[in-house]
Amino acid sequence: MPPSLILSRRDLEFLLHEWLDVEGLVERPRYAEHSRETFDAVLDLAERIATEHFAPHNRTADEHEPRMVDGRVQLVPEVADALRVFADAGLMAGEFDEEYGGMQLPHTVGQAVFAWFKAANVGTAAYPFLTMANARLLLAHGSEEQKATYVRPMVEGRWFGTMALSEPQAGSSLADITTRAERQDDGSYRLTGNKTWISAGDHELTENIVHLVLAKVPGGPPGVKGISLFVVPKVLPAGDGSLGERNDVVLAGLNHKMGYRGTTNTLLNFGEGVHTPGGRAGAVGFLVGEEHRGLTYMFTMMNEARIGVGMGATALGYTGYLHALEYARTRTQGRPPTDRDPTTPPVRIVEHTDVRRMLLAAKSYVEGGLALGLYCARLVDEEQTAESTDDRGRARLLLEVLTPIAKSWPSQWGLVADDLAIQVHGGYGYTRDHAVEQFYRDNRLNPIHEGTAGIQGLDLLGRKVVMQGGAGLVLLGETIAATTARAAGTEWAAHAADLDALVARLGAVTATLWGAGDPAVTLANATYYLEAAGHVVVGWLWLEQALATGGRTSDFHEGKRAAARYFHRYELPTVHTRLDLLESLDRTVLDTPERWL
Repeated sequence: MPPSLILSRRDLEFLLHEWLDVEGLVERPRYAEHSRETFDAVLDLAERIATEHFAPHNRTADEHEPRMVDGRVQLVPEVADALRVFADAGLMAGEFDEEYGGMQLPHTVGQAVFAWFKAANVGTAAYPFLTMANARLLLAHGSEEQKATYVRPMVEGRWFGTMALSEPQAGSSLADITTRAERQDDGSYRLTGNKTWISAGDHELTENIVHLVLAKVPGGPPGVKGISLFVVPKVLPAGDGSLGERNDVVLAGLNHKMGYRGTTNTLLNFGEGVHTPGGRAGAVGFLVGEEHRGLTYMFTMMNEARIGVGMGATALGYTGYLHALEYARTRTQGRPPTDRDPTTPPVRIVEHTDVRRMLLAAKSYVEGGLALGLYCARLVDEEQTAESTDDRGRARLLLEVLTPIAKSWPSQWGLVADDLAIQVHGGYGYTRDHAVEQFYRDNRLNPIHEGTAGIQGLDLLGRKVVMQGGAGLVLLGETIAATTARAAGTEWAAHAADLDALVARLGAVTATLWGAGDPAVTLANATYYLEAAGHVVVGWLWLEQALATGGRTSDFHEGKRAAARYFHRYELPTVHTRLDLLESLDRTVLDTPERWL
């Protein structure tokens, strides 16, 4: 059987077992029922379902995007069929507690499992992705009644979930949302307002949709401090668990994106009066936690979604790379520069040096991105199940620092991998005869999903590296230093020394930026800081992977080392250029008025 063009199972095995040692997690009580065999069996199942039920309709769903007919969404039937197989296989419940029908898989394994579906069909995969994150938020912050009412149906795949944040006038500036939630005598709230860019916001795939909605209660403080979070089901549950009245949530329209076309993207009106539960207008909502703490709660879902978006960007870049690699190995065209004889047969294009350059670059991006996503997933497992409080705290702090990088770095460089995949295909690459043009369109959304690169840069430089007196940045440096120390005296010593120098420079430049005395100057080039830090982190993870190959000489392990060398020699030196700019406290962009643009 030929290797999959969706993902590399061999790479997943390397990352999970030869590097991250997920089998060691079974020694912890939560995962005691598992073994390497059970982990591998779930990965086998995921690969099979992704291959047989998700990948085949990826192009179909792209060509026949959702339509709104008589106020309802119509999707190609294959979407519902695939999601039914996914849920029936128990994959929706994979990481959840046994009491909710879950398998209690480690998050690291769960992320590897779900990567198959994102790579095979990111549009269809978005529905369970949002649902699982919704359920986890309610488990973390919801009441016992909310858990009992909403979590189990979502984990079973009978109901799906969303996150409803953005509004037409506010976009990413959540301080400016205007959706109102008014208290009712029975303890519920009535919501009125409009939400947009709501992925999976309406469909006929399940019998109910559970919206998590940000809104403001009248009389609360201004800005983000006045935001509360509400459960707003499309259909109100009755007391016995059955479905009751239709809630006042109305599909106002569909957004049509360049990618992710299989995912409905909606405008929703809350409290329009089309439906009047209890005889009056207003969408019935139920407060999650306390009033005015909604954004804090929502970050449980948003941070998971950010890392998940990064994993999706990696998966799309990865499948693009694999398609390009297969094409380069089978397409014949041209001859080497050393062969001037036109009568000799054309060579496979993988034999051309520049094609190998592009493939090696893409390999370094997608395998580096996959390592980043799975490493962050391993930190989640440490945060939740490590034996000591100190170990849990360190994992939590390191994850805080890495989250903006885990979202933005793969979103930028996974997209570059798909761009290179098109280039490898040449003129065929941007036609619909080959899949890579869709991978690029799908992936182009990820630099925007769940906070743009600019927002992630402000988060990293403006918050994460200075919180707790810079403890997160110090911990990242110490963690990298532990790796570089292991590389001393090996063939990777130069890679390690360059990383040590870059980590020291990153710390010094951070101090320079925050010593400028003007936050506008400090944050003016935050995106370049994000890019620099991201390359340092992925350079470190490539050193980790290189060391994990040991002395093994298979083609797979030699390929890992080649990609590590590429990233060291071609990519890491570019960090200095970014740091030079940051160190200079350059004001070019800051001092350019709008009228000059």
